[in-house]
Amino acid sequence: MDENALDQLTIALDPTAQTLLALAIVTMIFAIALGLKTEHFSFLRQDPKLFWGGLAAQLIGLPVMTLLLVTLIAPHPSIALGMIVVAACPGGNVSNFMTWGARGDIAYSVSLTAGSSVIATLWTPAAILLWSSLYGPTSELLDTIAFDRTRFVIQTTFMLAVPLGLGMATARYLPQIAERIRKPLAMIGGGILAYVVIVGVIGFWPLLVAGWMLILFPVAAHNASAFGLGWLSGRLLGATENRRRSLTFEVGIQNAGLAVVLLLAQLKGLGGAAAIAAAWGVWHFISGGVMISLFRFLDWRKAKAL
Repeated sequence: MDENALDQLTIALDPTAQTLLALAIVTMIFAIALGLKTEHFSFLRQDPKLFWGGLAAQLIGLPVMTLLLVTLIAPHPSIALGMIVVAACPGGNVSNFMTWGARGDIAYSVSLTAGSSVIATLWTPAAILLWSSLYGPTSELLDTIAFDRTRFVIQTTFMLAVPLGLGMATARYLPQIAERIRKPLAMIGGGILAYVVIVGVIGFWPLLVAGWMLILFPVAAHNASAFGLGWLSGRLLGATENRRRSLTFEVGIQNAGLAVVLLLAQLKGLGGAAAIAAAWGVWHFISGGVMISLFRFLDWRKAKAL
């Protein structure tokens, strides 16, 4: 497949699938909010510079780095858009698990995940428009598909902010109920999302496989740069070794599932962009495993030298 064909490919969902997709993300955001507790924001009190600096690296630094990267490698517009959408999404809970595996500071990782999840309800929709407008090819691509920017911001903000607010209120005032329903709701939301994405993509699978080589390098380069940015940000913030590892994973592991949902439900299902987000969701498990192994090897070398 050539790049022009990938740009023109769209993954069309029928109204029922679109409704299910919206329901999936609302359920998942609500479930995440049910698990947010005051102690998850402990670093806001203990070390505000490290907390806000870490969030800035993720929510501002990563999109800026992404713009520089797409300018450098000049992928086709839909591929660049997918990279920008992924960069504008908050971190995922997978980063907490990988931080644990790499012997990082889990409390710091959880604080950043919680903070980015709350801020993203208002920031992500606006950020996608902002960063995509600053790169000419993606801005032109959105114009060609008659993309309604105002409607996108309103719908997406509503879809993210309302379940987050309701979930946090439930966790605050009905903690026992929140704890009881949190995991089942997360599983239901994830199951609906998986079903809709599989059904929506399966018809285009041969085309996406044919375009794999167009996708692999941008995803790998983008993810590696994100890990590097996280590590460097930790150094600049004067973080300890274990907290630098936490920040490495917080910046390097993004919520690719949310990116796929937004691309399918709100951004016309553009093939190259959706493929990038889906590939990110697979690739960051591979690259994250490599990073964990690297950190463990460094610990082994250090212990052996003592």
